[in-house]
Amino acid sequence: MRGFMKEQILVVDDEKMIRDLLNSAFMQESYVCYLAENVDDALAVLAENEIDLVVSDIMMPGKSGVDLLRELKTRSSDIAVLMITGLNDMKTAMECIHLGADDYIAKPFSISRVVLTVKNILEKRVLEIERRDYQKRLEFTVMEQTAQLRSAMHDLNNSYNSTLSALVKALDAREKEVGSHSERVMELTILLAGRLRIEGKALENIAKGALLHDIGKIGIPDNILLKPGKLDETEWTEMRKHPAIGHAIMSDIKIFETAAEIILTHHERFDGTGYPRGLKGSDIPIGGRIFAVVDTLDAMTSDRPYRKALPFDEVVREVVRCRGTQFDPEIADLFLSIPKNQLEECVKKKFL
Repeated sequence: MRGFMKEQILVVDDEKMIRDLLNSAFMQESYVCYLAENVDDALAVLAENEIDLVVSDIMMPGKSGVDLLRELKTRSSDIAVLMITGLNDMKTAMECIHLGADDYIAKPFSISRVVLTVKNILEKRVLEIERRDYQKRLEFTVMEQTAQLRSAMHDLNNSYNSTLSALVKALDAREKEVGSHSERVMELTILLAGRLRIEGKALENIAKGALLHDIGKIGIPDNILLKPGKLDETEWTEMRKHPAIGHAIMSDIKIFETAAEIILTHHERFDGTGYPRGLKGSDIPIGGRIFAVVDTLDAMTSDRPYRKALPFDEVVREVVRCRGTQFDPEIADLFLSIPKNQLEECVKKKFL
């Protein structure tokens, strides 16, 4: 933008009377106005000046206004265009709109209507440029923060365990979790995975995924993440992005490739109604299916801003009720077979 300088308008029309009429009207509104009687003259003006809006006749000797419109849109999408036509030809007008014109006016026209249309187009242009610039800044900020996080994660190497533990504790603290939710669900995931005879590197990767499952919430605004009441649909749309955000952060780091799949799928449901990909049954990685059960246990037996911790018996009823819908039946049955005291010992926490 050019500070507080008024917008610059280029009027292109082969009729001098029309050019002079529009020039006078625009100058009264304090716009900077340039005049051209044909497309070639218009292109010469555009080469020397930063034009915000072109007001062009469609039918002119030589190249037409449609030709000028095509040329403008190859040069810059920021130049707004208002077409003026003496033809009562909706097809030509619609072609101009299709090619990128912002609006059109048919001759004979009212000067007041032209001025009002120009004001509306320029206001819309400013808003669109501001929106696009904001989006670019936002994308750059996210990319920059993601790059910084990835760089930090690469530098962890052999010391990443303690660093990751501190990171997830900080994330849990951000949500005002009592104790460490992420570490508890990791321990429960390890317990169930071990009962399924998962071991070695596969078990280690599942544990990492469980520990880091909510890392994508780093990209969720506090006013949504920490809202004490229920989220509305727009807020839920933003909240449901955290698995994909977490996956994007971790997936390019080789040691977290498998863990990233669990991060992405930890809100999938066995019947295919989960998010973000709506995976069903065995298409959900085993780590994600295990996590669904242990996350329910920890969530229900922990205090929340809107309720106190629920008794363990409520968890059992919930797992039975959602067996085959939210939960993998095999994993639900495995969970139900583990005595309450063993689960308590696993997370160093007494259930009601």
